[in-house]
Amino acid sequence: MSILDEIIADTKDLVAERKKKTPVGELEDRPLYGDREPLSLVEAIKEKGMSFIAEVKKASPSKGVIRSDFDAARIARQYAENDASAISVLTEPQYFQGSLQHLAWVRAHVQDVPLLRKDFIVDPYQVVEARAVGADAILLIATALDPGQLAHLHQTAEEVGLDCLVEVYDHDDLDTIDFDQVQLLGVNNRDLTTFEVDIDNSLRIFENVPRTVGRIAESGLSDPDTLVRLRQNGVNGVLIGEHFMRADTPGDALAQLRQDAKEIAYRNRS
Repeated sequence: MSILDEIIADTKDLVAERKKKTPVGELEDRPLYGDREPLSLVEAIKEKGMSFIAEVKKASPSKGVIRSDFDAARIARQYAENDASAISVLTEPQYFQGSLQHLAWVRAHVQDVPLLRKDFIVDPYQVVEARAVGADAILLIATALDPGQLAHLHQTAEEVGLDCLVEVYDHDDLDTIDFDQVQLLGVNNRDLTTFEVDIDNSLRIFENVPRTVGRIAESGLSDPDTLVRLRQNGVNGVLIGEHFMRADTPGDALAQLRQDAKEIAYRNRS
């Protein structure tokens, strides 16, 4: 089994346990599910200029613990104060040391920035969970889902008012996607089976994606020159986690990377 296969298998077991502990009806009765109107990740990403989805992530299977001094709410507030377009929160517990509680804490402290639940979503129950803790959008990994599952989970998210960021890694993943349904596509530069990174993977994949779809490059991004090149080639936004999480102050790292990219873009135009 690949690491992705292991994560998916373990996720299914965890979801089965959570279903027994907390029925769907109980999730739907929570205030954040019924009383709050979700924000639009789609609108935030398609605004003019490069959009930044800044990630709250403690650990990863490939790098281990990335940030031992981890306070999800404090990090998210820094991102919001430095104009993150959206905030991604890892909620997978076994391999990334995330939790739904992290997302709930972030939502309690950040009200006006879209929150993306980043996890291995394989069951409609997780979609309801996401809304119940305050998410505005979910990640759907095409590599981990067959076309029918992907379409069903996407439809479920639409029905409960959440946007979707659909993630692919290679060209074959595009065959599983209905571009009449999908509005945001992320390309992961990290192979989910080997965890090797190829920064140019995004540009190669996006060549085969309709221009109407919002484009997000993910993983291995920290160089402002690369961000400028991505934007010049039609990429709408980037999802960055490790680079910010290793900084003393993640919010300052976000501000600095944005400023460096702006200065390079300005010089290139001069």
